[in-house]
Amino acid sequence: MDVLRRLPSVHDLLESEAGAALIGRHGRALVLDAVQRALQAERESGQAADPASRWAAVDAIIADVRRPRLRRVVNATGVILHTNLGRAPLAPEAAAAAATIATGYSNLELDLGTGRRGRRHDLVTAALCRLTGAEAAAVVNNGAAATLLMLAALARGKEVIVSRGELIEIGGAFRMPDIMRLSGARMVEVGTTNRTRLDDYRQAIGGRTAAILKVHTSNFQVVGFTESVEVASLAALAHERDILLLHDLGSGALQETGWPGVPSEPTVAASLQAGVDLLVCSGDKLLGGPQAGLLLGLKALVARAIAHPLARAVRVDKMTLAALAATLDLYLTGAQASLPVWAMLRVAPAELAERAERWAAALRGAGLMVDVAAGASEVGGGSLPGQTLPTHVVRVAASGARLTRAMDRLRRGDPPVIARIADGRLLLDPRTVLPGEDDSLLRAVGAAFA
Repeated sequence: MDVLRRLPSVHDLLESEAGAALIGRHGRALVLDAVQRALQAERESGQAADPASRWAAVDAIIADVRRPRLRRVVNATGVILHTNLGRAPLAPEAAAAAATIATGYSNLELDLGTGRRGRRHDLVTAALCRLTGAEAAAVVNNGAAATLLMLAALARGKEVIVSRGELIEIGGAFRMPDIMRLSGARMVEVGTTNRTRLDDYRQAIGGRTAAILKVHTSNFQVVGFTESVEVASLAALAHERDILLLHDLGSGALQETGWPGVPSEPTVAASLQAGVDLLVCSGDKLLGGPQAGLLLGLKALVARAIAHPLARAVRVDKMTLAALAATLDLYLTGAQASLPVWAMLRVAPAELAERAERWAAALRGAGLMVDVAAGASEVGGGSLPGQTLPTHVVRVAASGARLTRAMDRLRRGDPPVIARIADGRLLLDPRTVLPGEDDSLLRAVGAAFA
């Protein structure tokens, strides 16, 4: 009871000079809640805090509530399309376009030419068709949604043939058999995990077959005694038997990736040219834009997808469309090399080595034991599976306990830094550290090992 008698009232605290100052910064409701929680903690502990400690507790409660949970981080892992870190960073032009649209009204579903209701898909259709050769295009909120919508609109109640070697599972428990079941289509598996031939597809086609589905194995490789069927051969068979060829391409590459050190990834345009009727892919992988799912192909099939009731449930928002349009404009004008994803893919090994040496020199000056070694970066994000890119990494040596503590401090820092540990050392890969982030990274690493 003595503790309770010594506690000030909530009203007195709010009306005090310190309380008024906090209310001015954070609003009365938030300060009221924090004061009540701080006083309750004192009651439960049986000890009354001194005024300075009490206000420090109130400040800490408010700071925790207001601390953004979604934060920008420094990616020093070397994984370019890191799903846990948001995949593709946007180009400045795309981020600016999204901000412009977000802070005002827009013609999201208004045709400015006619004054009538428009379709949000049409805002990017012309650019997508020009870049890919598709007759029509639509955009939904992610790649999984695009796949689900495609199957639901075109194959519900019918059979879809897919190779056993392409029954993928990607992060977040996305499994092709589950998507097939949710769409209402019946999956017909053909071939084996490592070998599927054209005859396997041909023999599976029946009276209830709606389509063949080709799935790009974007996050794994089957090597050794393997065989699969090319898109063009599947297209010829599908059209001979009057069924559709659908393609889940995944990575969304709009340009070739096959330059020295980087293997080739199938492009959207090549797939459509080979005879695919409808293709789906992601916008935030090799395309280098915002999270989105694209449907590209024959006009009649895209129209059926857009008209399906599910299309509204998975539709894309105005900021994503603005960012996607700005990203596509970089491709249209030949400026796609400035996209962060493509810049990271194409950076010269010598440039990575020089940057790593600068980091190492700075960290040695901070008293750390470091060296620079050859390493391997990953594309990640369901693109170029099993392939790595040569890089140079900075390795920080420390005891196991100190290393674990440093990783924790880096992750909890401001900004958070995400790195990796290999062979008992902290590894920092310059490939995925964006321009302008070097100083923040080096300060964070120095502080983490202090």
